[in-house]
Amino acid sequence: MTNDYRFWRIVGQFFAVFLTVVVVTILWVNLNHNLQRLGIEFGFDFLKQQASFDIGETLISYKPTDTYSRALWVGLINSLRVAIAGIFLTTIVGITAGIARLSDNWLVRNITMVYVEIFRNTPLLLQLLFWYFAVFLSFPKTENKISLWGFIGVSQNGLELPWFTVSPEFSALLLGLTFYTGAFIAEIVRGGIQSVPQGQWEAGRSLGLKPGLVMRLVIFPQALRVIIPPLTSQYLNLTKNSSLAIAIGYPDIYFVASTTFNLTGRAVEVILLITLTYLILSLSISLIMNLFNRAVQIKER
Repeated sequence: MTNDYRFWRIVGQFFAVFLTVVVVTILWVNLNHNLQRLGIEFGFDFLKQQASFDIGETLISYKPTDTYSRALWVGLINSLRVAIAGIFLTTIVGITAGIARLSDNWLVRNITMVYVEIFRNTPLLLQLLFWYFAVFLSFPKTENKISLWGFIGVSQNGLELPWFTVSPEFSALLLGLTFYTGAFIAEIVRGGIQSVPQGQWEAGRSLGLKPGLVMRLVIFPQALRVIIPPLTSQYLNLTKNSSLAIAIGYPDIYFVASTTFNLTGRAVEVILLITLTYLILSLSISLIMNLFNRAVQIKER
């Protein structure tokens, strides 16, 4: 039995779990000891207290007389709004740019290359500040707003659509995350496509398919098994990078939690809540992408 690989693998897993429990217990005991020494009680009762601060952008009803828990829910919804819209848009931008990087058209190929190199090698925070201060805040005031196609208004208040208004903070954050992450996804897509054997292209053309159909029906489905694992990492990065919203004043979960910490002084509790929030978001994205990855894998017969 001592030579059985499966036996030692199980033993190793039990030892890793035991070690993790020991470390967490030591940290927890040490935390409680330090809090007691400082005369601070650990707990989440503050979530029921009145928040007493305003949030500039909300998708659900909120007022300063609501509780801290309500304020954190508003921040979480704002974070999910950015993450979901960002993942959707950056996928489109990344796939389009990745395919364009392999275009036979010299102009398209090189314009895309410039986009990828600039956005991939510039700090995200700098890009967010550029979109916010150099782009959106440079638009005219509301009374002098620019009209696009007769139904979209552009001003310092953001984008005014017939159904709703998108704030400049949300717009800057969304565009910054989309184009920054899209540059990395473009390289992932390009690498995935190039990993497909050249014979697959020739087989598609021999069937009389046009290059666009060869890409859509033959090449890209095979490239997905190479693209999806690193693509998952970029989705996770986008979700976590959304916490930079605090730099341009967009009230995401990190922004609201930071305000809560400053008003209550409950550093440990607030940090635990933020950590748990991002952990759940990351695990949810990983689970969905792992299921999708399993569905597109080529089944051997």
